Amino acid sequence: MNDQSLSRRFFLSAAAAAPAVPALIASDRIAIFDPPPDRIRIVTVSTSYAAPAAVFTPEEVKQMQAQGKNVEMTVTTSQDHLLQVLPEADVVFGALTRDLFPIAKKLRWQQHTEAGVDTILFPELVKSPVVLTNMARMFAPGISETAISMLLALTRGLNKFYIPQFAKRQFHAERNLVEVDGLTMGIVGMGGIGQAVAMRAHYGFDMRILATDAKPMVKPLFVDTLREPGWFMEMVPQVDILVGAAPLTKDTRHMFNEKVFRSMKKTSYFLGLSRGGLTDQTALVPALKEGWIAGAGLDVTDPEPLPSDNPLWDCPNLVMTCHTAGFSPQRRVRQMGLIAENVRRYANGLPLLNVVDKNVGY
Repeated sequence: MNDQSLSRRFFLSAAAAAPAVPALIASDRIAIFDPPPDRIRIVTVSTSYAAPAAVFTPEEVKQMQAQGKNVEMTVTTSQDHLLQVLPEADVVFGALTRDLFPIAKKLRWQQHTEAGVDTILFPELVKSPVVLTNMARMFAPGISETAISMLLALTRGLNKFYIPQFAKRQFHAERNLVEVDGLTMGIVGMGGIGQAVAMRAHYGFDMRILATDAKPMVKPLFVDTLREPGWFMEMVPQVDILVGAAPLTKDTRHMFNEKVFRSMKKTSYFLGLSRGGLTDQTALVPALKEGWIAGAGLDVTDPEPLPSDNPLWDCPNLVMTCHTAGFSPQRRVRQMGLIAENVRRYANGLPLLNVVDKNVGY
């Protein structure tokens, strides 16, 4: 359900019978605060105050404060600083830990600065009325480009032949290569990542796209078939490229397992893009070493960083990046734009974007 599917008048009429105090109306991932808050106190939370990425620039702070009246934003510089200002915050940017959550007594909205929320959904947050929003779709352009890059590195022999040759200053022609044009791609999870990959694969390489998703949604024009998760094992043997782009939940953990890899074509490829926990790596290792599938590309692993003695390092025809597929200067611009828009909406009593269903985990 999106902002256009229900009018603001609907929400306001529903709230009319309630006392004139700040109230939250939430339904099917729509969250609206009405009446709007008369003051907004934003506090940033960092997992590491030594990490430069945790810092909001003065220009970004001004961008947030310009979205409404009486908006204050505090960029915390240490744990002690955070403990000092957190009790007065009604908005948090970042990931609150379970021990910090009770300190944020006035918290109403938490804007997570990542797309996945599986690591922050402790029971107290899930049960609370605090609205959680995330960064879904902000990382998708870069991740989709990395996905296509990994696929082409595998099919055009770059990782197996040409890059190793370059390091040795050798020149040997390899003709045992694969074209991806016109192949069939199967995608699990048609959120931001899944749709971006599907669009590039279809329009760039004329691929036929099959997909599954747990959410009812309109099938995009570039997707041939979109079905419920129960169709997954029927889809797997049909595809030449299988893509994992789903959120990590109790239902999706290790969904790409031995049964799946043995059901894939021997000529097919697997791309793991969203969460390392989706893939049973103990099954992926023999799948690659014994030739159950032709190759794989991973941007995410479990654990991260991947230990140097992990057997994945010894797998043939495997391309890995270090959970960095979504990085780019443009990503930061998109992130700040989304956060600023949500501050504007929060300040004006409008529905927030990217509301997470805390009970289902995405």
